[in-house]
Amino acid sequence: MKRYEALAEALAESMAAGQLRPGDRLPSVREASRDRGVSPSTVFEAYYLLEARGLIEARPRSGYFVRHAAAPQPEPSASSPESRERQVEVSELVFQVLGLARNRALTPLGSAFPSPALFPLPKLALALGRATRHLDPWRTIEDLSPGSPELRRQLALRYLTSGCRVDADEVVITNGAMEALNLCLEVVTQPGDLVAIESPTFYGALQALERRGLKAVEVATNPRTGLDVDALASVLEKHPVKACWLMPNFQNPLGSLMPDEAKARLVALLESHRVPLIEDDVYGELYFSRRPRPAKAWDRSGLVLHCSSFSKSLAPGFRLGWAAAGKFAQEVGRRKLMSTLATPVPIQEGLSEYLQRGGYDRHLRQLRQTLAQHQQQVLRGIARHFPAGTRVTQPEGGYFVWVELPSQIDALELHRLALSHDISIAPGHLFSADHRFSHHLRVNFGHPDHPKVEASLKTLGQIAKALSP
Repeated sequence: MKRYEALAEALAESMAAGQLRPGDRLPSVREASRDRGVSPSTVFEAYYLLEARGLIEARPRSGYFVRHAAAPQPEPSASSPESRERQVEVSELVFQVLGLARNRALTPLGSAFPSPALFPLPKLALALGRATRHLDPWRTIEDLSPGSPELRRQLALRYLTSGCRVDADEVVITNGAMEALNLCLEVVTQPGDLVAIESPTFYGALQALERRGLKAVEVATNPRTGLDVDALASVLEKHPVKACWLMPNFQNPLGSLMPDEAKARLVALLESHRVPLIEDDVYGELYFSRRPRPAKAWDRSGLVLHCSSFSKSLAPGFRLGWAAAGKFAQEVGRRKLMSTLATPVPIQEGLSEYLQRGGYDRHLRQLRQTLAQHQQQVLRGIARHFPAGTRVTQPEGGYFVWVELPSQIDALELHRLALSHDISIAPGHLFSADHRFSHHLRVNFGHPDHPKVEASLKTLGQIAKALSP
C-alpha cells in the first residue's frame, strides 16, 4: 500500500469509528504533512482519494470537511437461480428501454449511459484534430485489425497500472466493448452451446447469447461481492459449460465488486475446467477508492478474454473498445477483419494523442469524485422516498444501484407508470433469462447535472407506495 493510500485508510477508519464526524474540518495539508511526517503531495493524494470515495468534500477557501454520508440501508438479497439451462429471449423489452435513452424529456434513471456532460468532449475534439492533421494518409487503409500500434501500446501501459501484464500484441481494437465481447463470444462458442452468466446479469450479455443461439445457465451472486465462486463450481460439475461471461468489477446491474481472493479462485477454477472467461470490465476505471484488478491479472493460461472501452469513462459516442484476448487474440483479430474490418483510424489516433498527453487521469479523478458524491444523493433520495422494506446496493464504483422493492410491487408496472411522469427506469425483468427479478430495478446515478433527479425519485417512490397493497 502506498503512503497516500495508508493515510487515506487511517482517516477513513477514524471516520468509521466516529473520531472524525460529519462536518468536522480535516487538518490543513500543511498541518497533516507536519503531524504525519509525510510530504504535502502525499496528503493531497490522500485527500483526493477520500474525496473520490465521497467521504470528504473541499469547500472554497475553507479546507476539507467530512461529508454527511447517506445512512446505510439494507442490501438486496443474494440471488439463488435454478441451476438449469435456459433459452434466452429478452430483446424486445431491451429495445424498448434503450429507445427511451434518446428522449431528453425523460429523467434518465433507467439509462445505460452516464451524462455526456461529464466528459471532456472539447479536449477530445482538439486531440482528434491534432492527430488527424498529422496523420499519414496511408494509415487510413493500412491500419486494419488489430488496430493502431501506438494505441495498443498505451492500453498495455494502462494494464500495468491495474496490476495486470498484457502484451500490446494481445490487444485488438474494436468498435466499442460490445463488439469486443461479441467477437470473443463467437471465438469460444458454437450455436447451441451453454454459457454461464451472473444472476442478475447485464442484458447486453443476454442479447448476445440470444443472437448467437446460445443457452444460458445463471449463477448465484452476492449484491456486494458479486459472483459466488462455489456456486459456479457446482454449475461446472453439472453442466457442459463452454464459456463464462462475467463482470467482476462493478457489475451491471448490481454494482458488486469481487474481492481479489475470489477473482483468483475464479480464474483457477475455470483453468482447471479449461473454460474461457469473457471478462466485461467497462466500469473498472470508475472506482471510488482504488483501481480493482481485473480477473485477467491472475490469467496464466490465456483463457481470460478481457474486454473494455472508453465509452463509460472518457468518450461516449466514439465507440472505441478493445479485447485483450489471451490465446484467442489472433482469432479475435481475424473475426474483426471478417465483420467490420477496422475501427476508424482518426478516432484511434485522437484517443492515443489524448492518452499520451496525460489528460485522462486528471479527468478520471474528477469524474470519480462527481459520481461518488451523486451516488450519496441518490441513496438519500431512495431512503427518503421509497416504500418501507426497500433494499439497495451501495457500490464502490460505477454509476448504478440495484433496488429491491417489496415483493408485491411489479417493476414492469412501475416502469410503465413512471413513463407517464417522464421518468425512465430499468425494470429487473431485463436482467435475467427467466425475468425473475420482477420487483427490482436498476437506477442510474450518473446524471448529476440533471435538474429533476431528486423530484423524480420522490415521484417514483410515491408510485411504488401506491402499488403496495
